[in-house]
Amino acid sequence: MLNVVRIVDFNSSHLPGAYAVCLETSEPGGVVPSSGINPDLLGHVYVGPYLVRHPELASMVVDASGVAGYFMGTNNSLDFWEWCEAHWWPALREQYPLTGSSDWNGKLVHLLHNPPTPPADVVRKYPAHFHIDFLPRAQGGGLARRLIDEFVELVGVGVHLDVSRENTNAISVYCHLGFEIVGEASESFYMGKNG
Repeated sequence: MLNVVRIVDFNSSHLPGAYAVCLETSEPGGVVPSSGINPDLLGHVYVGPYLVRHPELASMVVDASGVAGYFMGTNNSLDFWEWCEAHWWPALREQYPLTGSSDWNGKLVHLLHNPPTPPADVVRKYPAHFHIDFLPRAQGGGLARRLIDEFVELVGVGVHLDVSRENTNAISVYCHLGFEIVGEASESFYMGKNG
């Protein structure tokens, strides 16, 4: 039977599926981290705040098995981070205090207390940013390009994203879509495209 993959607007019923996609795509080859991990932490960092703050900028990729991918972002990174500091991080920081642990959970708790942000010059030139992840069953149909192009056109300003240095396939794809490396972090590149 042919798997029909569609793009739909986000609604709250998609939230658990989006968290699951974030976790499943966090490691190369879709290998979910070992047992003992908190499956919500990664989504709390990279999914939840976008879906709560900007549901109008989020799209879900769905098929008969559920959420198979997502696109979410913000048209104003500085405003988004200020909102997170006021409305998203406080309750999570109370729920997950810093422990100093260097395991998978500990590293994500550290991100709740110290969320990563790109260099100021990247944000000035490319004030919007997004996150996109697809499970393998939703890849290869041109949906990612469509979602990215629509977002860049909609926000009308420069757009950036953070890509792991190890994800050479994604870097190649983004270069093909007109993005270029505009900054660096210890484990990733910031890629930008003018609006």
